[in-house]
Amino acid sequence: MDLPFVVATLTRRGLLTPGRPVRIVSQLNALRTWGWSLAGELRQAAARDPGRPAIIDEDGVELTYQDLLDRAERMARSMRAGLGVQAGDRIGLLCRNHHGFIEAIVAATLLGADAVLVNTGLSAAQLGTVAEEQQLRLLVHDDEFAERVLALPAELPRLDERAREELVAGALPGELRPPERDGRIIVLTSGTTGAPKGARRRTPNGFGPLVSIIDRIPLHVRDRVMIAAPIFHTWGFAALQLSFALRATIVLHRRFDPAATLAALAAHRCDALFAVPVMVQRLLEVPPPEPRPTLKAVAVSGSALPGGLAPKFMDVYGDVIYNLYGSTEVSWASIAGPQDLRHAPTSAGRPPYGTRVQILDDDGQPVPMGHVGRIFVGNEMLFEGYTSGASRESRGGLLDTGDLGRLSADGLLFVDGRADDMIVSGGENVFPSEVEDLLARLPQVREAAVIGVPDPEYGQRLAAFLALHPGETLDPDAVREYVRHYLARFSVPRDVVYVKYLPRNATGKVLTRELRRYVS
Repeated sequence: MDLPFVVATLTRRGLLTPGRPVRIVSQLNALRTWGWSLAGELRQAAARDPGRPAIIDEDGVELTYQDLLDRAERMARSMRAGLGVQAGDRIGLLCRNHHGFIEAIVAATLLGADAVLVNTGLSAAQLGTVAEEQQLRLLVHDDEFAERVLALPAELPRLDERAREELVAGALPGELRPPERDGRIIVLTSGTTGAPKGARRRTPNGFGPLVSIIDRIPLHVRDRVMIAAPIFHTWGFAALQLSFALRATIVLHRRFDPAATLAALAAHRCDALFAVPVMVQRLLEVPPPEPRPTLKAVAVSGSALPGGLAPKFMDVYGDVIYNLYGSTEVSWASIAGPQDLRHAPTSAGRPPYGTRVQILDDDGQPVPMGHVGRIFVGNEMLFEGYTSGASRESRGGLLDTGDLGRLSADGLLFVDGRADDMIVSGGENVFPSEVEDLLARLPQVREAAVIGVPDPEYGQRLAAFLALHPGETLDPDAVREYVRHYLARFSVPRDVVYVKYLPRNATGKVLTRELRRYVS
């Protein structure tokens, strides 16, 4: 990445502003000694802005950057001395968004242990599989998951919230030195279609990843940021990394509630919100507070952004939506800003600086402009592979996302959906997202999902699942006629099923396996 661009972006976002020389030296020394891991990012923030609020929890807990670092170090020392945790061990973290979760992640990286971020939506059986496959040395969990962890092997040590506080309070004096190996962050894939896989996240090696994102999303040093996306998810964790790098004040709630989120955004004068698309949709379903939050950026990722959602939200809260398309494996591929989303609401935007996107056919050859193919991405934060030893297909330094999409003549990326979600009905290829976006435009529809189900005549047929706004009704034949008017006949759903809500996992992705139960 070229130096003038890096310097210009860091200056524009306030990261190169003058400060006390001793603190700047300490900040740079923290990065030099501890690197760009989460522990290094927290150390540099505490060195430069020790008294700045780092975290504000919904229960009133407020920690400065120095407080947060002290607590994480005390936890790390207790884990090492009392539990024998050392570099290379894996620590499972089954937590919602709160300061204790962040302290535990940092404590793991301080010791060179791998932090396995566990999806809070996993069943007890899936949790057991994760514990075995990831060879967990320790499990840190919130109290609400106490029953779910009962079935885990008795020899697996576990820490509930009280035990975590005892570790912090009872830490013995000592010094932490950079570990012999960097701890990795292991993010579990969503597991919507099967057992989740552990993906090893790469540790940044400089300003490049930060600059790529903040060049396109207007985040500034010392912003106030609410992270509503689950931190166990790639997007929520990325928000945490960015916030530490920017020495931001982070506002956290354990559970997402639209009214409480809007109230917190206003009360804490937040500049930015990190969320998944379904959260943005929920925010529109409650009356906006007065005065309304003065947000500069609402950054969303994690699942497809319904075509009509961004314009609707921006009509209420201003042109502040930034949609990042990426995955656990490739980190990011493209970012759509407000102007892109006004012009083309279903667009995934353009690749940020330092990122390459190509649309390739099955033989690895580029497809013509506007044609659908496999999306391959290259950047400096591609994952290091799955913990099982498996990886994904790569070509010329670009990694397969598993998605299908196309590039427009003006360089915008459009994502048509997962390659394994494409429905082949009577020999015709149908992308569910196109039908879903169309159905979501109906005023009666709150949310929509389309899947393929087995059909003896056509191989597969389309089934549409609609959750309507309270008090609304919609005739199935009218739904079919509506789709037939705008799309090809093979895109018309033969089954129209009404549900109270769409089943989703903790990151907002629709659980298609749950929907299949409604259709024989």
